[in-house]
Amino acid sequence: MYDNTTFILLVMNCQKYRSKALRQKELWLNKLTCIPYYHVLADPELVTNEKEYLFDEREHILWVKTQDDYNSLPNKVIASYHACVSEFAKLKYVFKTDDDQICKINDPNKFFTTLTSSLSSTNVIPEKYHYGGDIVDVPTPYLSQYHQIHPELPTHLPVMNTKYCSGRFYILSKEAIHDLLKKRHYIEEEYLEDYAIGYHLSAKYKQYIKKILSNMFFEDIEEN
Repeated sequence: MYDNTTFILLVMNCQKYRSKALRQKELWLNKLTCIPYYHVLADPELVTNEKEYLFDEREHILWVKTQDDYNSLPNKVIASYHACVSEFAKLKYVFKTDDDQICKINDPNKFFTTLTSSLSSTNVIPEKYHYGGDIVDVPTPYLSQYHQIHPELPTHLPVMNTKYCSGRFYILSKEAIHDLLKKRHYIEEEYLEDYAIGYHLSAKYKQYIKKILSNMFFEDIEEN
């Protein structure tokens, strides 16, 4: 079933906010035909055949066996990446976004086709990007204040010196995902998903980060 899939879009969602996923489908995901997409949901009681994930093709859902709350987002994300590299033999890249995002391009296929073509080109330097997105540079460690937006987060949450790509939209190669899976335990202990991915990704996969101005292509969905 997955023999020829090389690019996948994962959209982080949760059961509490399934309405957001349905709105995304209405606004833009129903137009996306050039690559498969899955909303990622978690169920700690998920029962599968020795796998801790389940792809629901009909509903475009990837179920992973983790907690489904906000603080477990790093756990959910790394579990979904593990599912993709385990199930898709020819996978090259995973694209990640969130359930509160809308693609600003009227035909999202144009954005994703252009992106996949650039990532597949052999006429670029470097020969292959392993990570990309809207780059956040953290030259000096600081304490995150994100708990003011999400009170469930710890109030003491250090952000260390690193570069990472904003969680609004980023890309990871299969090789980068395998590198992250070696540090899965550490990522599961984090709270800030996009920072955790960039912080724990080995330097050799961050030597060249593909700059994608995600704000040009994605924006927050207006609340009803």
